[in-house]
Amino acid sequence: MPSVDPDFLALPLAQLADAALSEAKALGADHADLRVHRLADERISLRDAKPQSVTSTTQLGFAVRVLVDGVWGFASSVNLTPESASRTARQAVEVARALAPLAVERVELAAEPAYPGAVWVGSYERDPFDVPIAEKVSLLADYSERLLAADPVAHATASVLAVKEQSYYADLAGSTITQQRVRLHPQLEATAVDQAAGVFETMRTLAPPVGRGWEYLDERGSWGWADEIARIPELLAEKAKAPSVVAGPTDLVIAPSNLWLTIHESIGHATEYDRAIGYEAAYAGTSFATPDKLGALQYGSPIMRVTADRDVEHGLATVGWDDEGVATGRWDIVKDGVLVGYQLDRTFALRLGLDRSNGCSYADSAHHVPIQRMANISLEPDRQTDRSTEDLIAAVEDGIYIEGDKSWSIDMQRYNFQFTGQRFWRIQGGKLAGQLKDVAYQATTTDFWGSMEAVGGESTWVLGGAFNCGKAQPGQVAAVSHGCPSALFRQVRVLNTAQEGKA
Repeated sequence: MPSVDPDFLALPLAQLADAALSEAKALGADHADLRVHRLADERISLRDAKPQSVTSTTQLGFAVRVLVDGVWGFASSVNLTPESASRTARQAVEVARALAPLAVERVELAAEPAYPGAVWVGSYERDPFDVPIAEKVSLLADYSERLLAADPVAHATASVLAVKEQSYYADLAGSTITQQRVRLHPQLEATAVDQAAGVFETMRTLAPPVGRGWEYLDERGSWGWADEIARIPELLAEKAKAPSVVAGPTDLVIAPSNLWLTIHESIGHATEYDRAIGYEAAYAGTSFATPDKLGALQYGSPIMRVTADRDVEHGLATVGWDDEGVATGRWDIVKDGVLVGYQLDRTFALRLGLDRSNGCSYADSAHHVPIQRMANISLEPDRQTDRSTEDLIAAVEDGIYIEGDKSWSIDMQRYNFQFTGQRFWRIQGGKLAGQLKDVAYQATTTDFWGSMEAVGGESTWVLGGAFNCGKAQPGQVAAVSHGCPSALFRQVRVLNTAQEGKA
């Protein structure tokens, strides 16, 4: 098992905490916390098996957050000395007192036990930052060359984004928490060009970003890169010649590689409590799933169960404790099709009448205030019957099977949406009958999830997700995963995107 890097532990973490917290307490803060945050990222990209760029950045700093008479104050610094920590704490207290006349309500925090000396490290085998760059480039070049060697691939791009995130949290209650996690986002894409017609088609691998190490990119690892790379040229050739879809109400079987994004947009953002009460509207608007509907809103069909967690193995939002020192876990968002829960931090938990936060506070750097951020939001599989994707397809007489995410659109209430995908197959008589193209599906959130007739078993469940979920002003970015099985939806409105584009 990995451990926290010695060079992070060698930073003056305890000294910074002692200086900042003692100063904040002496100045009258009711609550104070210090967060040291280091974020390293490395981006490698190739085109046609040739390196295009290799870039790396590291951000390091600390933040002090205080509550003074129910008003937040915040300040940060890159100077990791006890003197700077004391000064930063004083600045945070000054900010809180300056804002006090403008505060329309006083902040209270839900209680949380103290966790002295706590340590958490994500589940990975090989730290991507320990792998030589030449080895990484060589592997991506090899994968690219395999694609380029096959007809009809004219071009191939390959990239990987690796991130290592480390944090140290301490507060006046006595918590001291050290954490480290890594994540990877690899992508391979092939392009076929029809010179005569002046058109092109593309196809990406379906591999999701994950909270794993470099072992994920090894072709002997969990994803099966060799098999997918071998299939893409044939699939791309078929896609280029595929007929355009006929628009209209259609039965859909949707794979996890596509459905995760629909979950993210129509459930994940909609059940962020700050959006639901109108406190937050940046990037994605507010939400139709307001608190007055809690326990009553029929979000979807009775088979629908959606859980939130921050502890699933390899999840992008998985941590041991959030940025308010709250121990994380798992809870229900939708049960039996009914809205039953939200994502919360310590402030919003009390507003909802709960005694404790469910651990959804996060800041993407030392210089941003922690805000309520999305947990891993997942659709549960059928744990009674291990129904396969093929079983779901067999239940469809005439429909479409969808894989892979692409473009999407959703309104500012997380209610009206449309999604496209990477790969589409027509279903005839319960079997796949060749690819289609120009497919998008459109619905309202409750109609779509209400049309879900069946979900696959645990063998179909896959953890998808994204690195780039945006929120707040100033903007912050967070990585989040969404697990789901394959699922069957009846009579969803399908659009022909080529025809819509001409309208």
